[in-house]
Amino acid sequence: MNYSIVAKYIKDINFNIPDAKSFFLIEKNIGKYRINFDIKSQKLKDGVVEIDTNLKLLSDGEDENKITVSILYSSLINLKQDVKDKKELEKIILVDVPKSIYPDIRDLIIFLFKKSGFKKINIEENIDFQKLYEKRN
Repeated sequence: MNYSIVAKYIKDINFNIPDAKSFFLIEKNIGKYRINFDIKSQKLKDGVVEIDTNLKLLSDGEDENKITVSILYSSLINLKQDVKDKKELEKIILVDVPKSIYPDIRDLIIFLFKKSGFKKINIEENIDFQKLYEKRN
């Protein structure tokens, strides 16, 4: 492995159920939501990169009773000296690190739903970040 994750933390979190009607419609409407990822990175210093993975649940419909779920999860990685190739670095940032931290993000979302009274919320257990990466190129 050409990198190591030295820190992971929640940078921002938004979990909003706007009203009682929205609360009662969540289990019915959750199937209309899809997972969306936005991944950004910045070099902090030589060999250290901060990767921000923003996971959002987005509604496919024009539902006025939308819930808002967004977690911005930050990872700090140390790159080994032999990472010089731009494509290799891109793959670490867009595939390897998100694949490694996704279980933590998923656990956070499930925790928030459970603490809000929902036991039957099913969030995808695995995301194929390699496939998403290939699709964007």
